[in-house]
Amino acid sequence: MKFPFRNGHLAGANARVAGETRGGRAVQNEENSNVGTMVSLTAGDGHQLGAYRAEPAGASGPGLVVIQEIFGVNGHIRGVADGYAADGFTALAPALFDRVSPGIELGYEDADVTEGREIRAKVELDQALADVTAAVRALADEGRQVGVIGYCWGGSLAWAAATRIDGVACSVSYYGGNVPDMADEQPKCPILVHFGETDHSIPMDRVEAFRAAQPDLPVHIYPAGHGFNCEQRGSYHAESAATARERSLAFLKEHLG
Repeated sequence: MKFPFRNGHLAGANARVAGETRGGRAVQNEENSNVGTMVSLTAGDGHQLGAYRAEPAGASGPGLVVIQEIFGVNGHIRGVADGYAADGFTALAPALFDRVSPGIELGYEDADVTEGREIRAKVELDQALADVTAAVRALADEGRQVGVIGYCWGGSLAWAAATRIDGVACSVSYYGGNVPDMADEQPKCPILVHFGETDHSIPMDRVEAFRAAQPDLPVHIYPAGHGFNCEQRGSYHAESAATARERSLAFLKEHLG
């Protein structure tokens, strides 16, 4: 489903009430409460894509590329970006589905999962990384150090960004299903990795194999399933989300200043 934007914010369809928790952090909300705006990026192959940009007070501080799940740059991802902006980062969430379905945003029902997987299958890894690179470059060109954080599909891309994209100062990966498949790749920057121990899409034997292949990396495992950071999903686990975000924030501040 595609929703209209109004003044850079999603109009109506993703309206929420005050007091929800986003990404392990309490945020006061009202309709169209996202604080950022939609901007345009151009990838190295000439593709133009949208991106949600959220600024901290004073519009200074390091940059953080927020990489989406398979549901587009929806209300949850914008909320994650807003939360990190409130903590001093200029957050930029590239719309990686724009190559297939420009402007699409999905929810978390079964039909959304199916559609998200279908769109995801049409976006090549190199294309997604080109779009992530465009976001990294946009922030770096402003003189900022740039980190990356990604969730689900974005968690896999966050790992690939750490191993393949120059100029990334640090990266955080949340439950990236393809991360164990790329365990032989060596990160060019510090990376923090989160998994859920009851995540059926990433069995623990694969996580342990990844740990064995990358013994020096900080890998945290939580008593939760896939998508535990997202308050809109049935698998949301508030305690794990809060702990993972606290660790992620400390890691980002350590490596981005």
